[in-house]
Amino acid sequence: MSAPAPVSHPVAADRFIADRARAHWHDQALWFVRAKRDRAAAALTEWEQLREAASQIKQHTLSRLADYLEEFERNATARGAVVHFAKDAAEHNEIVLGILQRQGARRIVKSKSMLTEECHLNPFLERHGVEVVDTDLGEWIVQLREEPPSHIVLPAIHTRREEIGELFHEKIGTEAGATDPAYLTHAARLHLRQKFLSAEAGITGVNFAIAETGGFVVCTNEGNADLGTSLPPVHIACMGIEKLIPRAQDLPVFLRLLARSATGQPITTYSTHFCGPRAAGCVQHIVIVDNGRSAILADPDFRRSLNCIRCGACMNTCPVYRRSGGHSYQAVVPGPIGSILAPSQDPARHASLPHACSLCGSCSDVCPVKIDLHLQLYTWRNRLVLKGLLPRTKRWSMRAASVVLRSPRLFSVAGGMARFWLRHLPRALVYNRWNPWGRQRELPEAPARSFRQLYAERQRKDS
Repeated sequence: MSAPAPVSHPVAADRFIADRARAHWHDQALWFVRAKRDRAAAALTEWEQLREAASQIKQHTLSRLADYLEEFERNATARGAVVHFAKDAAEHNEIVLGILQRQGARRIVKSKSMLTEECHLNPFLERHGVEVVDTDLGEWIVQLREEPPSHIVLPAIHTRREEIGELFHEKIGTEAGATDPAYLTHAARLHLRQKFLSAEAGITGVNFAIAETGGFVVCTNEGNADLGTSLPPVHIACMGIEKLIPRAQDLPVFLRLLARSATGQPITTYSTHFCGPRAAGCVQHIVIVDNGRSAILADPDFRRSLNCIRCGACMNTCPVYRRSGGHSYQAVVPGPIGSILAPSQDPARHASLPHACSLCGSCSDVCPVKIDLHLQLYTWRNRLVLKGLLPRTKRWSMRAASVVLRSPRLFSVAGGMARFWLRHLPRALVYNRWNPWGRQRELPEAPARSFRQLYAERQRKDS
């Protein structure tokens, strides 16, 4: 099998930006969520102390991750759960399929889980004759549209309500032309209720797993995870190894940060604690997955990316993500954190993503667990150069810039020529198809004189 083609974020972003109206409201909708996050954070005087505590808890956990994994396994097993370990996505999928086949379950309801998206669990199960229904409303919408989520918290944020109305009319028979959110949500609820009632197993993700107790917590706003685990007799929880925290008393730190960072709420509507099978005759399986996380853990430059609690705050604030859309990243996790994680999995395929960043640092400023996101993206750019994965156009332009910037005389001459050209050349010769930078940007007006000239004039006046 040939390797997947490299991802070009600029090319994919062009397709999203071509619909200017959609790009504008996508930008505004996410900035609205960012503003809610700011208000929620400002309402807590201890916000920065919570961030620091969460960061330290995560760093401590990662420093003793093997010990805490063993402790979690012991305590979860003592509570009646069956714990499995998977080294990669393929093993995870085989474990889940094996559980379903042993239980005779062929109708599955699933709540939102970025790990199962990462492992491409849905298409794998469907190939083996298992019906999988995503029950988070946004996830269900993108499943019906046969496309991946574009955001880890707001998976259908790229979709207009008119498009959702058409989709529901086609798939579940709602009224033609209906766009009222309350009506469409009610129709979805009625349809999904039947899926819950007929389900033979429920699959969830895990927000936080507690080593001390062997329990775990799933946070939702719709209650779909609760229904998906309360009605079927089989519950399969899928989690990455980084979801662990040491003690129950650590949990409130993260619960206070998660919802405020994600949507500006004080807390998610449902924060459900699972501690073993829910009743006699029921089973609970926990599948703990590595899938490249140990390699990230072993790398001091990127280890802190495993602090991530998947709140999406970095996406909501990122000027590149907001204007280019989540699908332009062509990665399970888009945005700044995805631009770190995806190259860790496949540097050659995702070499363009660390460059989809202005290095403004806003992502690091809002991260609730204090991941130095923009610095890690900068580090990835350096790594890509060392791996020989920088595009030729960037290599040539950087070499030319290096020659100019090392020579004061060349720098002065080049600056004078650039000022002259930008002030006198026709616009079509500056903004054209050979200048992709100028498609979405305007250069500032070129000054008549350079800084050196202005400085020399001032020195003469002062002398």
